Amino acid sequence: MRTADLVTALKAAAEPTRLRILLLLAGGELNVKDLTLILGQSQPRISRHMKLLCEAGLIERFRDGSWVYFHISDRQPGGRLALRLVADVDPTEASVRRDRERAEALKREREASAQTFFEKHAADWDRIRALHVAENDVEAAMRRALGDGTFDFFVDLGTGTGRTLELFADRFERGVGLDVNQTMLTYARANLKSKGCTNAQVRHGDLYSLSLADEQADAVVMHQVLHFLSDPALAIREAARVLAPGGKLLIVDFAPHELEFLRSREAHERLGFTHDQVMGWLKDVGLVPKSVEDLKPKADDRDDMLTVTIWLAERPVAHMPLTKIDTSTDDVREGAR
Repeated sequence: MRTADLVTALKAAAEPTRLRILLLLAGGELNVKDLTLILGQSQPRISRHMKLLCEAGLIERFRDGSWVYFHISDRQPGGRLALRLVADVDPTEASVRRDRERAEALKREREASAQTFFEKHAADWDRIRALHVAENDVEAAMRRALGDGTFDFFVDLGTGTGRTLELFADRFERGVGLDVNQTMLTYARANLKSKGCTNAQVRHGDLYSLSLADEQADAVVMHQVLHFLSDPALAIREAARVLAPGGKLLIVDFAPHELEFLRSREAHERLGFTHDQVMGWLKDVGLVPKSVEDLKPKADDRDDMLTVTIWLAERPVAHMPLTKIDTSTDDVREGAR
């Protein structure tokens, strides 16, 4: 950081309430209403603090429908500074402990709502899964494709319920799942917590403009995400941007099909992808395709069963840097299931 920016950031953080806010945002996204409930302060005062923290580059804002949420983004130097600052705060301090307890109570309320949402829509996921080969076969193929190695930093784009993080939890030191759906994120957090996945977290993320720094992920997974996107090539470019040299990108999606009802009933933008189409996008962003596998329906399955394709690509160790496309906007773009 430039000296002037560092001084501004440190001044913004050097106030008790703002430091408490940073501690809370280090644990997940919150909006102004949430913070007023947790901190017991007025909305105008909290809004003023958020404005100063945003201007100092310590936090970022994003819109989710009519709500505006805030989070600490490690994409920016200010966000990385904020995380270093809060890491040194004594977690047993009375005010810190009280804030954490209130935040946990708020999360439990959201988890209950998220559980209701998931139960309401579980039939939708079950119906889609019934259209292709068994999910356990797909997951086994995903694990084979990524190999047996351990990843320092693992990213799941369009994390949904957090299942991919759970599936690979034994193969990464730190995992992050990104999704635009706040309700699903709440469910994913509860799901990962119940499964003991303490090395994984989920947070809001726009797949067209990831809140991650360049070249830091050892593995990125996009599981059944591309067919929801209007611009899959741009999402792949963003995934490639955050891949470290030697990092792996795993894409799981449908082969071309003709089930038109998925457009209207399930919001699918694309009816599958050919091998050449996806591998062309991978090559365009400097990745090297390593393998492709089709998981086809068995002979005794229904005629309308879909084929699932798994693509694996790597970022070369020697490469030209990928420049992030500026797609900043107050409105969150579509991008996660």
